Amino acid sequence: MEQDKLYQSLNERLGKLTNFPKLIGSDNKSISSLLEEHGISRRDFMKWAAGMTAMLSLPATFTPLVAKAAELTDRLPVIWLHMAECTGCSESLLRSDAPTIDSLIFDYISLEYHETLMAACGWQAEENLEHAIKKYKGKYVLMVEGGIPAGKSSYFLTVGPQGQTGESHAKEAAESAAAIFAIGTCSSFGGVQAAYPNPTNAQPLHKVTDKPVINVPGCPPSEKNIVGQVLHYLLFGTLPSLDAYNRPKWAYGLRIHDLCERRGHFDAGEFVQEFGDEGAKKGYCLYKVGCKGPYTFNNCSREKFNQHTSWPVQAGHGCIGCSEPDFWDKMGPFESPLADRLYHSVFGGLGADATADKIGVTVLSAAAIGIAAHAAITIVKKPKE
Repeated sequence: MEQDKLYQSLNERLGKLTNFPKLIGSDNKSISSLLEEHGISRRDFMKWAAGMTAMLSLPATFTPLVAKAAELTDRLPVIWLHMAECTGCSESLLRSDAPTIDSLIFDYISLEYHETLMAACGWQAEENLEHAIKKYKGKYVLMVEGGIPAGKSSYFLTVGPQGQTGESHAKEAAESAAAIFAIGTCSSFGGVQAAYPNPTNAQPLHKVTDKPVINVPGCPPSEKNIVGQVLHYLLFGTLPSLDAYNRPKWAYGLRIHDLCERRGHFDAGEFVQEFGDEGAKKGYCLYKVGCKGPYTFNNCSREKFNQHTSWPVQAGHGCIGCSEPDFWDKMGPFESPLADRLYHSVFGGLGADATADKIGVTVLSAAAIGIAAHAAITIVKKPKE
């Protein structure tokens, strides 16, 4: 019954969206005809929709609704801002090979501002952004890529002919957005820009605005995770269920380790000891050469990249934990297990070359003392019978 109510609710929402005017294109082309032009059949499109339905943790019966939401993307205004980053997240999304359905859909939404893609520049680009914020106030989706130099260091990132700081750009666009997504680890958690000692005081998006921010981390995130956010917003009009780091659970609810194709070798104790050895040739587990899959939450091992063809672990290198907060500082060195990695001296007397093993022994010793003390007290204070 609950599923029936949800299905009806989503169907009514998409029905209302159907009546909204298209925001882009004057040639009256539909996404269906666009897909057909690029050699993507209706059958292929429905298979893709079924995959996205499963990824969003919806029942298979919701596949027609997901397909319809994809066809209505031309009703959604989007503003995409670039901050301090490498543009890898845009590259991940818009890399066309065939092209992918994901990239076609993102081409089809009303992308009001995207510095890398739009033809406008200079004063005209600034006017486009101001116009989009004003025209679609309270209705547009804001996607931000990159860490944001903030406070007294905000001058490290200025945008446009007026030299406006990235921080003020992000704050202004966030103020009138209907939904805000931090695309990539830099925007979600600061990324490499915020790595120790963070000379530009780069901050994640949620640190420069008091509005709710959905984090879509990864370096880069897969195109399906980005497009999935668009479809979720079209379907529900609300924010998804989130984990402790504001990541949508449908994409970041499980560890890399949980769905890894090498997991059987981990359970069997079969490990690659060094790159290029016999274990590597046999596809053994990469934990001992630094894989951070057991500590990383993402769906890379299920969704993969580049049209679902491969991902780093399949290619022979361990996960580096790029979708976790402060991964650059906490997960490195990337070719060593966490138990052997070096910490810079944040643990006081343990020094700059202390490892997790040493720290673990210390903590374990303290715990052992605590357990012994607890046992002694329990003996002295026997419970009353």
